[in-house]
Amino acid sequence: MNKNIWKKRFYILAGVNIGVLLLLTLYFYSPVPKVDIEKERTAYKLEDSSEFIVRSTKHHVNNLVNAYLDKLLADTEHQFYINIDEEVQLFGEIPVFSSTVPLVVNFEPIVQENGDLSLKQKSISVGDLKLPNKKIMQYIEQYLPTPEWVIINPREEEIYVQVTEMDIKSNFHVAVHAFDLETNNIAFKFDVPYKTLGIDSLAKKGSNN
Repeated sequence: MNKNIWKKRFYILAGVNIGVLLLLTLYFYSPVPKVDIEKERTAYKLEDSSEFIVRSTKHHVNNLVNAYLDKLLADTEHQFYINIDEEVQLFGEIPVFSSTVPLVVNFEPIVQENGDLSLKQKSISVGDLKLPNKKIMQYIEQYLPTPEWVIINPREEEIYVQVTEMDIKSNFHVAVHAFDLETNNIAFKFDVPYKTLGIDSLAKKGSNN
């Protein structure tokens, strides 16, 4: 009698485990949804603004990004931080079952023609787990809060930073001019609208003279 009960419980437990494994397999290898990214930058007339190139360093950009991340993660239990050196690295933890596993993602920064920045994934490590890269990127999208102008695109294995869509209180318009980590050549282009300074456009001023 007892033998039959234990056998029945064993089959039930085995069935549950198999079911869980099947569900996990279906999840990890299911298609990743497509993300559409609008890459058209708003055009500004030359006579309505002036352009400035501002140079920075990996150290200063690293501090700025992590300060911003700390603010985004302040009301969450998640921990992520960025290290900018020979490449861009994202460190953090993602929940798996009842625990968390360490996450390390290496990205190659690529400046886009419109002034945005694409972080193309080069390698991913999630503890000792062997998971599809696209699914890990989907995990990052789920647990890493981002502003509207930062788009995590699991299908393309990239993080697309729409620098040109950043909402800056000064109304300056920003674009990436250079982002070469090997030479530490990091520069941003700022378009300063004359209206921000209370000045009419040069075209209007010229027509009045």
